Amino acid sequence: MTSLTVAAPLAAAKPATAVTPPVFGPRIIIGLVGVLLAVLVSGLNEMVTKVALADIRGALAIGYDEGTWLVASYTATSVAAMAFAPWCSVTFSLRRFTLLGLLCPFAPNYQSLLVMRTLQGLAGGALPPMLMTVALRFLPANVKLYGLAGYALTATFGPGLGTPLAGLWTEYVGWQWTFWQIIVPCLVAMAAVAYGLPQDPLRLERFKQFNWRGLLLGFPAICMLVIGILQGNRLDWFESSLICGLLGGGLLLLVLFLINEWSQPIPFFKLQMLGIRNLSFALLTLAGVLVVLLAVVIIPSSYLAQVQGYRPLQTAPIMLLAALPQLIALPLVAALCNLRWVDCRWVLGIGLSMLALSCLGGSQLTSAWIRDDFYVLQWLQIFGQPMAVLPLLMLSTGSITPMEGPFASAWFNTVKGLAAVIATGAIEALTTARLHFHSTMLVDNLGNSPLADSANLAHRLHQQAVVLTSSDLYLCMAGVAVALILLIFWLPTRIYPPRAPT
Repeated sequence: MTSLTVAAPLAAAKPATAVTPPVFGPRIIIGLVGVLLAVLVSGLNEMVTKVALADIRGALAIGYDEGTWLVASYTATSVAAMAFAPWCSVTFSLRRFTLLGLLCPFAPNYQSLLVMRTLQGLAGGALPPMLMTVALRFLPANVKLYGLAGYALTATFGPGLGTPLAGLWTEYVGWQWTFWQIIVPCLVAMAAVAYGLPQDPLRLERFKQFNWRGLLLGFPAICMLVIGILQGNRLDWFESSLICGLLGGGLLLLVLFLINEWSQPIPFFKLQMLGIRNLSFALLTLAGVLVVLLAVVIIPSSYLAQVQGYRPLQTAPIMLLAALPQLIALPLVAALCNLRWVDCRWVLGIGLSMLALSCLGGSQLTSAWIRDDFYVLQWLQIFGQPMAVLPLLMLSTGSITPMEGPFASAWFNTVKGLAAVIATGAIEALTTARLHFHSTMLVDNLGNSPLADSANLAHRLHQQAVVLTSSDLYLCMAGVAVALILLIFWLPTRIYPPRAPT
């Protein structure tokens, strides 16, 4: 079984036999591609089943409330696993992740399906941190940015494929493929990882110093917070005792977890690293960027579905227009950032500016907009997304030592997972609030107008409220992007590319 766990400071606890570092070549590249494929599939598994949830609920005869728990349970264990993934094995996780994906459509009842999705989230969440870990460990300095570009694909390329694949499976093949889509890619990834990456020796002595207290505090804390945020809007937030208990208990456990991590000799999270200026900036900005990136996927999809009646497959071209070019745009941005005379902070600022312009353009939408009207906005996303993500990876990894790589990976992936959850909860809450506001204002302004006798008045009012709400969301996301641009002027310091080509 191939292990990608990095021992980090544990090596100091017990001297290890010197191991010759692997030579970078085609075999290492195959292994890295295998890890990248596994991580992309893990993200797609969550996104596709979320988009196709209505079809899955219909096929399995479960209601809306039950469906939301399928999403929340998977996401909760997935995000929690990211914090503790350096202790896991990619091959181990891939096997269980694949097996559970195969079995999900055959679940005899809702309860067993919920258990399988929860366990699958645990296995899938252990995969993303490994990509940054192996990129920092195996890639030589002059190509390290290209490895980080592969990691950036999980934030730019992967989410854009969710809607097209969901539409493909549900329209032409069958809802079961929303679960089965992972099987072949995961088998390929397992073979590539087993062949391409060196096998680490078992380090069972590490369990003598394992941070059990941190695991018992941190894992339930993250799960409770994630479930509370994802279920908050449906249950009316603090009007629900369940949400109050989840968020209150989760925050308490999280505080205890962080106190424990500060004093632990071998923590899961090295809190002292937050004193590194560029890393703190990168984590904060990454959270904001991911909120914007998630919003530019959700807003057009929701608008086209509710106002124009589009199915996921009809929305797919918009998502693909921004997603597929990332395979070319990210390496180009990596090559740009790898030039010594290029300041990656300027690249970041330009990328955020393009995201802000895209959102400002989207705020002008009307009820007459169709799919084609979003294409110009997506063109700005093609280079805006990689230019906003890759410099953050460069700023953070360029400020740490190789021994701190696993800790940086845990920070980045946990922030990435939590930011996506917080973004989902915030967008849902903001959408509900603005939808209610605009609906009320439209009804008040209508008054005794002759239009009030129209048979389809309620439908038309809802459509217009959706249009105005979508415009508000775009404006809000533009504001987030502008705020992140302002941070660049005083927080990060310049980082030069590692051994950049002349």
